[in-house]
Amino acid sequence: MPITATPTPGTTLLNPGNHVLILIDFQSQMAFATKSIDAVLLRANAALISEAAVGFKVPSILTTVAEKSFSGPMFSEIVEAFRGQKMIDRTSMNTWEDANIIKEVNRIGKDRLVIAGLWTSVCIVGPTLSAIDQGYEVHVIADACGDVSDEAHERAMQRMIQAGARPMTSLQYLLELQRDWARTGTYEMTTGIAKRHSGAYGLGITYAKSMFGASEAH
Repeated sequence: MPITATPTPGTTLLNPGNHVLILIDFQSQMAFATKSIDAVLLRANAALISEAAVGFKVPSILTTVAEKSFSGPMFSEIVEAFRGQKMIDRTSMNTWEDANIIKEVNRIGKDRLVIAGLWTSVCIVGPTLSAIDQGYEVHVIADACGDVSDEAHERAMQRMIQAGARPMTSLQYLLELQRDWARTGTYEMTTGIAKRHSGAYGLGITYAKSMFGASEAH
């Protein structure tokens, strides 16, 4: 029997209602030693996914490690995007070993997780492998993660992928939530986030709109 195609999205694609975003340890002390990605780009990508999650009303968990005693506050781009949402501070390097985090994961009740943060080889590997082991599907936003070296980041990404994690990028996350430019309710929000945080693509949007009044939906 031949396969019959239908104009429907694949079940493995993300949408605003089928996952929880977990942002881990985007903090000053962690960023100081991050060498696998430029700090400016890291902050832009963190802002992009934060604003996307808030705009599309994705349930999100924000967590820090030793905020007061060592690592410092969460990036201001994330704090401002989530407008007062509580940060859950931990002592454990592995977020998944913190009872307060697990309580929130269970309260939200999604079996698909999207994770980003610092450092890839410690604070991202830990919860990713732990969640996969418990049956969760985990996506890792690779360019919203960073580590002390390119080697550390890449080996961590490979280790997670080998265990079943699904890698993606920040801009991919935003555009996968939008997915159709005819969705006019979130069109301006999506292009606005891209203009502010997505580099050359954002410049292209600004140029097209300024010069031609362009709109992808028309």
